[in-house]
Amino acid sequence: QAQLVESGGGLVQPGGSLRLSCATSGNIFRIYAMGWYRQAPEKQRELVAAISRGGSTMYADSVKGRFTIFRDSGKNTVYLQMNSLEPEDTAVYYCNAGTYSSDNFRRGDYWGQGTQVTVSS
Repeated sequence: QAQLVESGGGLVQPGGSLRLSCATSGNIFRIYAMGWYRQAPEKQRELVAAISRGGSTMYADSVKGRFTIFRDSGKNTVYLQMNSLEPEDTAVYYCNAGTYSSDNFRRGDYWGQGTQVTVSS
């Protein structure tokens, strides 16, 4: 049974926006911090953004000011709002349940299946 389920990916033009969702079980949402990673073809998976259980956030430099991560405790869901998208943002995006300390996110063992984001005209 999937513990993390991503959705919201798609094809968008440069400058456009998308909102990704990651639905979790209540236990995972209560226990873990959450992070969004992405992996482009031929590249390593990289951390994009993370949020602690208390709501502290951190972002990769490449997305600061464009992406926002937030969580909805009523829905056990974490979101990634992506604005001003660029072709370089094209990747498969994954959510992860991990730990957050001193503005650092350490990924855990729970991964979603990924959702494709393609930014192209």
